[in-house]
Amino acid sequence: MKLWSEMSEDMNSLFAFLSYAEEGPDAADIVLAMGSQDLTVADTAARAFREKNIKWLVCSGGLGKDTAELFHEPEGVLYGKRCMALGVPEDRLIIERRAANSGENFLFSRAMLEERGIFPKIGIIACKPYMARRAWATGTKQWPEVRWSVARPKISFEAYIAQGNDVTATVELMVGDLQRLRVYAGRFQEPVEVPDSVWAACERLAAAGYGRYIIRES
Repeated sequence: MKLWSEMSEDMNSLFAFLSYAEEGPDAADIVLAMGSQDLTVADTAARAFREKNIKWLVCSGGLGKDTAELFHEPEGVLYGKRCMALGVPEDRLIIERRAANSGENFLFSRAMLEERGIFPKIGIIACKPYMARRAWATGTKQWPEVRWSVARPKISFEAYIAQGNDVTATVELMVGDLQRLRVYAGRFQEPVEVPDSVWAACERLAAAGYGRYIIRES
């Protein structure tokens, strides 16, 4: 059995790589909060909305693979409630409540905005820290008319877990997300180059029992 110290190093490696995002612009047309089990994403979205004086905040998410057993309301609805509690005006919120994966976050949100005559050019994605790379890759592929950047907490793996996030669930999701960068590249996401050392860490964690969300490629 692998030592916890060795697995911890691999977990930190995945978290650091997946959390990377370049600094975004000082202004944008929309914030899109990507639904997940982490409700503090709404805090990140509300902060970006206020600080960058953005006109629209989209909370997107139905019930996905990691929330169907956790929540009784769609992720987007829960995010919206939290954003309003944080001072975002209700008339500036758009709630998308059907998306079950990251691609649908963008496709369904885009459709809702277009129905309202809203055609953004610059957008900010609010997401979990370790969703940053995949969020950018998905948005850039699925909604290329928008120039996307990412807002996420700048936090270490240990600090993220210390906030009350479950270690096992977090690592399982990270392993699945990293694999999806490869499986979905060019089809559903823009290609992202992943260093061999990060792939190796992912494979070790999957072999150690964290492969719940691995896609079995045919």
